[in-house]
Amino acid sequence: MYLQVNGAQTYCYTGGKAFDAAKPTVVFIHGVINDHSVWILQSRYLANHGFNVLAVDLPGHCKSGGEAPSSVEEAAAFIAALLDAAGVQKAALVGHSWGSLIAMEAASRLKDRVSHLVLVGTAFPMKVSPALIEASLNEPMKALTMVNVFSRSTLAAPPSALGPGTWVYGGSMALGQRVLASNTTVNVFHRGFVACDRYAGGEAAMAAITCPVLFLLGAQDQMTPPKAAQGLINAAQSAGKAVRVVSLPVGHHQMTETPDATLFAIRDFLLGR
Repeated sequence: MYLQVNGAQTYCYTGGKAFDAAKPTVVFIHGVINDHSVWILQSRYLANHGFNVLAVDLPGHCKSGGEAPSSVEEAAAFIAALLDAAGVQKAALVGHSWGSLIAMEAASRLKDRVSHLVLVGTAFPMKVSPALIEASLNEPMKALTMVNVFSRSTLAAPPSALGPGTWVYGGSMALGQRVLASNTTVNVFHRGFVACDRYAGGEAAMAAITCPVLFLLGAQDQMTPPKAAQGLINAAQSAGKAVRVVSLPVGHHQMTETPDATLFAIRDFLLGR
């Protein structure tokens, strides 16, 4: 489905179901050098079990036009505009990595318009090594290789991730190359990493959030180690928010390494189970 958001064509995958603004809505937000497809299992399942799904390509990424966001704050403003364009008054936000920071910042601004917040592979501050930032700018294929090695605890994904026989590493490399090639004016790899590294509003955002929060973390995550999320968890708990923490025995890309467990954790949280 395409929507006009801030004057640009914006692609949202709806899980193969017609969008119905009367249903509860879940917005899925991808991370750096990804697109909507990283949520394929989770989005299709929820779309077939009573939810609207908007798995978005962020501006300047793959099927979406517009200027690629250069900060978490810019991307959060886009999420608010997306809800308006879709005619959605209230939605759950689910974000992975950079997308988790975007979801958190958006939830802090939208207040009661966000019913649930799911932070997958999150950290604050989400610092990126200078070597990786430099490589993403000047040697993007080298940086893409590094990210795909660091992001995973296994190269053999379960069949439910993307289908039997899927080569997860090769598929992720191809996705990253496709995302890079989709924008010929901006290096979205470098821009996304810089946005993660510079974001300083995490604690203030968490204090302003009014909805329940799920932290979905990978115990073997080398990109955003679980301990790097503990400050946000402590802040949320100290503020009396409804907080759930789920640890999975995998790396940074929970959606393909433990697709079923990731899906069920999100589903159960949304349903209050």
